[in-house]
Amino acid sequence: MTQPMLEVADLHAYYGKSHVLHGVNLHVNPGEIVCLLGRNGVGRSTTAKAVMGQVLAKGGIRFKGQEILGLKAYEIARRGLGLVPEDRSIFPDLTVRQNLMLGVKDPRAVGRWNIDDMYALFPRLKERDGTPGGVLSGGEQQMLTLCRTLMGDPDLIMIDEPTEGLAPKIVEQVGIFLQEIRKRGISILLIEQKLAIALDISERLYLMGHGRIVFEGTPADLKNNAAIRKEWLEV
Repeated sequence: MTQPMLEVADLHAYYGKSHVLHGVNLHVNPGEIVCLLGRNGVGRSTTAKAVMGQVLAKGGIRFKGQEILGLKAYEIARRGLGLVPEDRSIFPDLTVRQNLMLGVKDPRAVGRWNIDDMYALFPRLKERDGTPGGVLSGGEQQMLTLCRTLMGDPDLIMIDEPTEGLAPKIVEQVGIFLQEIRKRGISILLIEQKLAIALDISERLYLMGHGRIVFEGTPADLKNNAAIRKEWLEV
């Protein structure tokens, strides 16, 4: 049996006295796209932040077979785990190229990705090479933050709401981009609210409600379960 790239077991997370996650269990296998679905406020982003060492948590988080719970975020990143945050967190005064170079962890290492790869995948970024990040459109900023994380050569990337506020054509581009990442052997945990992209590109998915996993299965399983979709996903 394949060892999961990421394994989360009985994960609890807290903001101060607020208990947000209540025993979350999930895993992502090597080279797999897994989607974490759910309405806003159910704990999806908190799950990613807990894995990345950004919030107080207890339980178990194993990455490539090693326990990482309790490590600092930069230590986790150096082990090969990347996070693309929902707020994109680009540097508005730095150019596109400068933002991308900030993603490189070790300039001496030869990774799977370089700037030419990023520009081949997203020609629009090449056109904006010398443009400050703060004047890019929402779609361009999303492309930039995805590419900046990849410049660090992660083995697994967690992506929080990459299609939020984007035009349908850009959403389609993001989907193609994620599949290209997977082809290069990178595992993906995709945090999404939109059912369409989750069903289209993920191999397995988890549905979250009130800080817990309430459903686990394939896209086909979820398509065939109208009651679960109505209770936990549809508005």
